[in-house]
Amino acid sequence: MAYLVLSNGEVFEGKRIGAKRDSIGEIVFTTGMVGYLETLTDPSYAGQIVIQTFPLIGNYGVIPADFEGKSAVLGYVVRNLCDTPSNFRSEYELNRYLEENNIPGICGVDTRQLTRIIRKQGVMNAIICDEIPENLDTVKNYSVVGVVNEVTTKQTKTYEAIGEKKHDVVLIDYGAKKNIVESLRQRGCEVKVVPSNTPAENILALNPNGIMLSNGPGDPAENTYSIEQIKKLVGKKPIFGICLGHQLTALALGGTTYKLKYGHRGGNQPVKDLSSGRTYITSQNHGYAVDNDSVKDKGSLSFINANDGSCEGMDYSNLNCFTVQFHPEACSGPHDTSFLFDRFIKLMEDKGNA
Repeated sequence: MAYLVLSNGEVFEGKRIGAKRDSIGEIVFTTGMVGYLETLTDPSYAGQIVIQTFPLIGNYGVIPADFEGKSAVLGYVVRNLCDTPSNFRSEYELNRYLEENNIPGICGVDTRQLTRIIRKQGVMNAIICDEIPENLDTVKNYSVVGVVNEVTTKQTKTYEAIGEKKHDVVLIDYGAKKNIVESLRQRGCEVKVVPSNTPAENILALNPNGIMLSNGPGDPAENTYSIEQIKKLVGKKPIFGICLGHQLTALALGGTTYKLKYGHRGGNQPVKDLSSGRTYITSQNHGYAVDNDSVKDKGSLSFINANDGSCEGMDYSNLNCFTVQFHPEACSGPHDTSFLFDRFIKLMEDKGNA
């Protein structure tokens, strides 16, 4: 027996899974039908308890080769947890993964009702516990802070290009997913992954052909040091930013960000390309967005969310920089927008030949 208690006082009773400990976090939902391993290992979920809206989770087991990074989630909520996975790549069951990575969870709760509550009232905090607390002040007062420092690499790592080396790229790691590195390596890039607190001068001293700004967790506005470093980098080298990197670039150029009511998370998020009118299905994981009006004189809006019209991409052509809110490298997820990596490669080539 276990309980999920929301900060608004609502209680859901279920069965304990994973680590046998209590945990407080910001509770969010993701709408992906597949990709629970990528969700659990995405550093952008630091500080959060994750609800899977799809009812059956764990049916294809645990496949370490599909991990995106080290798990940073604070809790896991599912309707049904499969304890008999069936997949030729599976190495063990999901509950064992949760236990070994100290992730507390709860199953047997109505995740659809939970999602309705968050969609109606907005994102809130919650606790997974064995006993319902008499006082919820600790739950209500929790906030996701300092999480980029928790998930960034602590030292520079170099990943060789797959095949012929064509470009040197520095990836600033705010909580980078593995497949960003792989997407670059597959296109002939040697990738140096550097900590989020690396000074701009040190990055430029590496003389890369281009700079990637990665995804990451938390409120973008709190990363004041990173924002100051991006100010020193824009215009100096071709830059491609994803997710948190997109938000930090907007802040560095004088824009603002705001917290969404319940965020965009899952592999089925529609995004409209304003240049072609085409709509792409994308993978996303973010709780904040760039304010459209705050950046309209900084560059050009390139993508918008087809559901709520929020900013999903910016082009800063005069600075050789472009950014997107969604994940073009998505695994597991749609690959409709992987062409953006090719655009980054072309930007580096054009800049190198200029």
